[in-house]
Amino acid sequence: MNISRLAFLSAGAAAMAASAQTRPNILYIMCDDLGYADIGCYGQQYIATPNLDRMAAQGMRFTQAYSGSPVSAPARATFMTGQHTGHTHVRGNKEYWRGVGTMRYGVVDEYIKVGQEPYDPDHVIIPEILKDNGYTTGMFGKWAGGYEGSVSTPDKRGIDEYYGYICQFQAHSYYPNFLNRYSKKAGDTEVIRIELTENTKYPMYGENYLKRTQYSADLIHQAALEWLDDQTADQPFLGIFTYTLPHAELIQPEDSILLAYKGHFCVEKSFGGDQSSRYMYTDIAHAQFAAMVTRLDAYVGEIMDKLEEKGMADNTVLIFTSDNGPHAEGGADQAFFNVEKLLQGLKRSTYEGGIRIPFIVRWPAKIRPGQVSDQMFAFYDLMPTFCDIAGIANYEARYRNNSVENDWFDGISIFPTLTGEGQQQQHEYLFWEFPETNMMAVRKGNWKLVVQNGTSKLFDLSIDLHEDQDLSSRYPAVLRELKAICNEAHVPSTTYSNPTLPQ
Repeated sequence: MNISRLAFLSAGAAAMAASAQTRPNILYIMCDDLGYADIGCYGQQYIATPNLDRMAAQGMRFTQAYSGSPVSAPARATFMTGQHTGHTHVRGNKEYWRGVGTMRYGVVDEYIKVGQEPYDPDHVIIPEILKDNGYTTGMFGKWAGGYEGSVSTPDKRGIDEYYGYICQFQAHSYYPNFLNRYSKKAGDTEVIRIELTENTKYPMYGENYLKRTQYSADLIHQAALEWLDDQTADQPFLGIFTYTLPHAELIQPEDSILLAYKGHFCVEKSFGGDQSSRYMYTDIAHAQFAAMVTRLDAYVGEIMDKLEEKGMADNTVLIFTSDNGPHAEGGADQAFFNVEKLLQGLKRSTYEGGIRIPFIVRWPAKIRPGQVSDQMFAFYDLMPTFCDIAGIANYEARYRNNSVENDWFDGISIFPTLTGEGQQQQHEYLFWEFPETNMMAVRKGNWKLVVQNGTSKLFDLSIDLHEDQDLSSRYPAVLRELKAICNEAHVPSTTYSNPTLPQ
């Protein structure tokens, strides 16, 4: 049975239609490589984020929310599939653009096929579930769940309208040669490329690259706002806005947002560029990064305003988060911006800095303003949470694929924490593995095990959030318990290298 190719015709969709106006909308904003302390309400001192701070003041801010992985594609997979990285198919950034040949756009050559490893088509993902239950679905931004023409592209995975980057490598460039689109409204039958003809007049790197004018972040945001403007009270919607800001490259239009920072940092940073990674050079890396975060904040403000304008704010669950911890690519400088230095590690690390992320939820109908929660959860908890929000009962029984062995669902709903309704379940543990850096981690209560190259370190986060003091020798029983969890949670992958298990 291939779930992604089923014609979802459940009785649930018809039954839900009558109550469409009362079911909440869900709008999930996931940005790219924004660190835990990169916005004001989490302690950032150098960057203005008034809209995100306002969103937190109007809703609930989480202090112990985790990505499912310390890097992009598998982090998004844990969100989409409701599985941790010991179970989900996508566990790293496996690329499909290398060595495939090129085609010509304007004055530049571009790869003929781009994208990453597809999500397992035999396991259901969030938009398929919501669509099957009467929601309209739109996604705008980074996909990273399957290369062009694969078994897992937005048109095949429950998305009605899509615009953005199928490939996360393409998303390294903010002035790309093309973006991808799938639009039922426009009559598309599959994902297609939309050439950005004002960009392809100029090369992909160097001084003339700066003459390109079609800035992808703005284009994606405008498409998302247009889709949001089309939504009505007759049918609930799921919006997944996976904005690429503030990932490298550090470049943007020289408008009022950038000018507010340019020349205002006492210390600036230069970056010489990386043409192979499509990261443009800059002499104002600090100003560029700060302005990109503020630009992202402005997008969130426009979304909040649009929901208010349409009278949908009260009945919309608005979520903001980041896919993983902050990066050090393209000139980014976390050592400069992370003033409080609460967490150790960056993107690609299973130390707290690589996986603990900002997470804000505003839902005026259910969430009292100004709440701060220390509830511990990870991205794979969002599938059951969304199902609870949408009133979808028994999702595991309904959507488990019994024709394959061990079709896992690893999440626990945080709906009770959001609403105060019912008893909040707790995970026995949270688990991460990332083969590209040969790292694993387990968190159980305040205990945290970090494994790298098979070597284990044990930390007590209640007294050592920065993970400096290895307590392995003092608590051998705890060490053995968490090592056993690592070995139990990891199911070997045949697609990715497997991390070295702790001995």
